[in-house]
Amino acid sequence: MEYKLEELSPVERKVVIDVAADEVNASLGATIALYRKDAKMDGFRQGKVPASVIEGRFRKQIYAEATQDLVNLHINEVMNELKLTPVSGINFDGGEIVRDQPFQYTVTFEVMPVVDLPDYTGFKARQEQVEVKDEEVQAVFDRIRNNLAETVPVETPRTAQDGDIAVVSFAAYEDGRLLDGVQADNFELVLGEGQSLEEFEEIVKTLQPTEKTSKEITFPKDFLNPEFAGRTVLMEVELHRLKNKVLPPLDDDLAKKAGGFPSLEKMREAITSSYSDSRTQLHKSVAQKKLLDQIMAGVEFPLPESMVVDQQQRMLKDLEARMDRQGKSLESLGKTHEELLETYRKDAEELIRVQIFLLAVADREGLEVSEQELDQFFMHQAAQSGENYNQLKRFYIENNLIFMVRDRLRADKAMELIYAKSEVELVSAAELAAEGAEKGEAGAEEGDKPVKKPAKKAAAKSDAEQAAPEEAATKEAATKEDAPKKAAPKKAAADEKTAAPKKAVAKKAAPKKKAE
Repeated sequence: MEYKLEELSPVERKVVIDVAADEVNASLGATIALYRKDAKMDGFRQGKVPASVIEGRFRKQIYAEATQDLVNLHINEVMNELKLTPVSGINFDGGEIVRDQPFQYTVTFEVMPVVDLPDYTGFKARQEQVEVKDEEVQAVFDRIRNNLAETVPVETPRTAQDGDIAVVSFAAYEDGRLLDGVQADNFELVLGEGQSLEEFEEIVKTLQPTEKTSKEITFPKDFLNPEFAGRTVLMEVELHRLKNKVLPPLDDDLAKKAGGFPSLEKMREAITSSYSDSRTQLHKSVAQKKLLDQIMAGVEFPLPESMVVDQQQRMLKDLEARMDRQGKSLESLGKTHEELLETYRKDAEELIRVQIFLLAVADREGLEVSEQELDQFFMHQAAQSGENYNQLKRFYIENNLIFMVRDRLRADKAMELIYAKSEVELVSAAELAAEGAEKGEAGAEEGDKPVKKPAKKAAAKSDAEQAAPEEAATKEAATKEDAPKKAAPKKAAADEKTAAPKKAVAKKAAPKKKAE
């Protein structure tokens, strides 16, 4: 086998491979031998069928597999000799081998660009000091008390009002026809918390227990169920009874019940500590974004198109998942798949640019990821998602995604190393706000606008920051109210905040099979 490497661009490579006829025949012979070993044919003992008969009987499969095996062997040899790591799928062009004839084919793929790294040590970074306000801790206490509240019936005859738990039955009619999917019996609805359409709650609040009424309402255009969006229906509602929540007192008994704390003060300390830890990580990520933007200013290199497109696809899948949780579909956005992808183009390019830069730093610094660190990553992911650890890790292994995790962790290590080698100054939130006001627009000055890679970490911490204090306080004991069997007509929620998509890193894809 002989080959010739061509550089199509700084990130594109083409390899032309020539194979002699005797190597072609050897590949065919090896594949035929495998088929011959297990072949069962009338008139022959197993394993004794002549090679010519096997070749004639299974010709199509044999030639396809022999070609694929030969190409895979050569590509691995070439990549090892040239020390190249494709970040895209390997495109094969060459047809199929023919017995007694030489074989020529080409493969094209993308590689990581060469990054001319600037000095990334000794930069100054400003990290916001952590402040946990009393009202934030109190808000966690309030949520815990609400979760542990008991419900009691409202004895005094009156109309429903915000804060009540209204037990209602409802049904929607259009042209006298009952609409399936917009009806429920004995549904418990907490009024005033935005759990359902405002128009629906207003109907409920005109009623006293045992009363019923009907009124037309129009579903909003972004209604959870697109089938009813924009339609006007007659809503019949009956209020069966009203209940109120009785909040438990904020005392040591609550602390013990909520999370097994010996006292209310210990519970307060746990909430404050959890807030402080999560907020410290958030502020650190924000500072890292600004620091990295300063370092990368003026650093230019081409981006592999396959990495950008792959990142766009993942970002769009994240959007689809968020909308699905809201009962919506991508089609409701009124854009084609291509148009939606294009909206993520700039962000995807920025993410990939930062990832490539950090991986270049990791290469220079010799940063690697141990098996123990991989296990810790999967344990954390499994704990967050509720998935089985072994199944999650096996999925990544079987789908050749482990390298993505390694590169993700290597990039994180590179960011931590850069930050550790910078001069970090802790400043108050008021000081940072004053600086932003002086500039006229916070972040407008060069080096202050966010960079997308650390945004992944920052966004994730922002979500965790809200949940962590309550989780720390309640542990496993904080109970959740039983969800009703059917939902009242709900308004569409605003797009929830999510962490930026996982990093798109070097994809060491195997060459495509001929059959593909």
